[in-house]
Amino acid sequence: MSKLFTQTIIAVVWDFDKTLIPGYMQRPLFEKYQIDEKLFWQEVNELPALYQGRGCEQVSTEVFYLNHILDYIRQQKFPNLSNKILRDLGGKLELYPGLPDFFSTLKNELNQEIFKSHEITLEHYVVSTGLTQMIKGSAIAPYLDGIWGCEFLEDLDSKSQVLTQLGYVLDNTTKTRAIFEINKGANKHPEINVNARVAEEDRRIPIQNMIYIADGPSDVPVFSVVNHNGGKTYGVYKQGSDSEFKQANSLQEQGRVQSFGPADYSAESQTTMWLTNAVRSIAERIVRDRERALGEKVGEAPKHIN
Repeated sequence: MSKLFTQTIIAVVWDFDKTLIPGYMQRPLFEKYQIDEKLFWQEVNELPALYQGRGCEQVSTEVFYLNHILDYIRQQKFPNLSNKILRDLGGKLELYPGLPDFFSTLKNELNQEIFKSHEITLEHYVVSTGLTQMIKGSAIAPYLDGIWGCEFLEDLDSKSQVLTQLGYVLDNTTKTRAIFEINKGANKHPEINVNARVAEEDRRIPIQNMIYIADGPSDVPVFSVVNHNGGKTYGVYKQGSDSEFKQANSLQEQGRVQSFGPADYSAESQTTMWLTNAVRSIAERIVRDRERALGEKVGEAPKHIN
């Protein structure tokens, strides 16, 4: 029986905030509506304890900010906020050096004839607890093969299309679900249930063909899944930030990431060299595996015996 997929795809999976951009993506939103960014996040950090004090024992602190955005909309602090406005604000996001061109650079690593002959390709994905619509509006969006993030739903009964409720929520633990959707091919083939049992040889992108890049301890669940299944993991930090360097260094010391470097994707940077070498390494292993499998199936040609 033939395999469902050839397993010649490499997936580079990116976190977004502090990985592809400095800081958090919501900054242009606060600037547009003249909201005190520090005060907003202070309120987000304090409110879960208040709700717990009122008897609500379980509050998702990682994505509580989404509810607070909806509160700000209802309070007219974010008047008429819509998905279109979020996409427009995404276009104002500042990217780290070398982006978005680095996405093409990685794909071009596979232009070598040996890789092309085995039809090895590369796909880029973003898996973020941030806002999908802002990522879709960013300069990175055209280079992506898929986005996982948080979504708001608009008021269907209003012409203003104002955001009124949550549509999809992704936290630091459920980000691992996105990894398995990419792994099994559920993102490209909706008929595949991500919870269904799928043999390793029938998965679209083996996790050992994945590279996950992110900035912090909140990404430990995904780092763990990718490391455990033979993939590659890399931590990044803002150049010149002592606190972010210590955080990334700690991740490596704990075995959470295989290596780390500054969030600089320009030519000849440490991070660029590590990631391009990682892509080549995976591609070379795919070639070896396929050629070995071919040799085992075809066998050696018969010879005369002297």
